[in-house]
Amino acid sequence: MPTTYPGSDLGLPESGPGSLATIGARVGAVVIDCLIAGLLTWPFTAPELPRNWSLIGFFVLYVATTWWFGRTPGMMLTGLRLGVEGKGQSLGLLKAVVRTVLLMLLLPAVLMDGNRRGFHDKAAGTVVVTDR
Repeated sequence: MPTTYPGSDLGLPESGPGSLATIGARVGAVVIDCLIAGLLTWPFTAPELPRNWSLIGFFVLYVATTWWFGRTPGMMLTGLRLGVEGKGQSLGLLKAVVRTVLLMLLLPAVLMDGNRRGFHDKAAGTVVVTDR
């Protein structure tokens, strides 16, 4: 019986560029993106902290960067990118919005399958892979 690994049934390599991102790298990317969203929102709420207003910054940051670049700043810094089902396709605005909203609900993002895909990834047809 052949050995399987996370991502093998998606046709991804076991390691190296294009392999599934680790949970740690994904969490690190989201933490970086949250900090950036807070910094982007702060000028609009100063001298108060952004509090929940940073969710708007997170939404805009996430949708814009995943739609345009296929990765967020946090993903770029941690060496990750989005893989989209159907090679050569871009994520598209609607799928970027759906993925971001589901990610912001957190629970769909935390519940992952054997390929480390949360509901937000499945709904958008994406998978987070390493880029380097």
